[in-house]
Amino acid sequence: MTISFKVSEKTKQEMIEHFKDLRRDKTPQYAIFQADEEDTVVTLYESGKVVFQGVSADIDANFWKETEKILTGKMPEDNTKKKEKEEDIDTTDYYNISSIGSDEVGTGDYFGPIVVTASYVSKDKISYLEDLGVRDSKKITDDKIMKIAPELIKNIPHQTIILSNEEYNEWQSKGYNMNKIKTILHNRVILSLLKQDNYMIDMVVIDQFTSPRSYYGYLKDMNENVYRKITFTTKAEDKCLSVGCSSIISRYIFLNEMDKLSKSINKVLPLGASTVVDEAGKDIINKHGKDILNKIAKTNFKNTEKILNN
Repeated sequence: MTISFKVSEKTKQEMIEHFKDLRRDKTPQYAIFQADEEDTVVTLYESGKVVFQGVSADIDANFWKETEKILTGKMPEDNTKKKEKEEDIDTTDYYNISSIGSDEVGTGDYFGPIVVTASYVSKDKISYLEDLGVRDSKKITDDKIMKIAPELIKNIPHQTIILSNEEYNEWQSKGYNMNKIKTILHNRVILSLLKQDNYMIDMVVIDQFTSPRSYYGYLKDMNENVYRKITFTTKAEDKCLSVGCSSIISRYIFLNEMDKLSKSINKVLPLGASTVVDEAGKDIINKHGKDILNKIAKTNFKNTEKILNN
């Protein structure tokens, strides 16, 4: 996904300050900087044009549109050209098939682990899952997830990996970015599930968070097997039931892990990475010291700087 628009001088200065620690070493011609914001590549040009590229481009673009509106009173005009050609529409049937689907939870949360699950759904399970109400975990309430996930865990073959905060921070210290970490975990959980049984599958599906070339590139220097017959598609949780199952199971396990972490420090840890998280973090380090963050948080997030600068 690519989104572009022009911003004012005020917003340019805000962006320069915001992305100063996220910049890439190389800068495209006529650009002030190019930076990585989680799953989005952001390029700001001298003209004021800013380009967002990646799976979460719409989220980051909307944030800076709102910033422009606050600073200037006007919403910027979107220059993105919409693709309307018929060949740009994905007509693949991800639904009425036997598939393995993998999805992750926790990558956008400051507190808590990353949870990745791969699930196998055969065609004969489709009606069962429809009756159960399986949908993308982001679109159903956590209360419903807590009810239906145990049913999925009991009846749907799956494998889950939980990457603790300490493990995540160690990988980050080795130079692994979020996309590489997700790639490694998806590859491992898919291979682990395939070892369970000789499943009859039409497709192995991952919700696309990076290009196939980058996905396999991240695994080149890893001394482990690589599963290569993957179909990448955006919004896979909505299209493919096995990805939907994995999304729900991952969310269920993530919420339980968050509950364990909260009990371990006797404070409810908030989700996400907002200012509410910053305030909770300040309270936590005042009581437990700053070293606690390595055990409960993703310390490379900007929240850490805000918390420690209390």
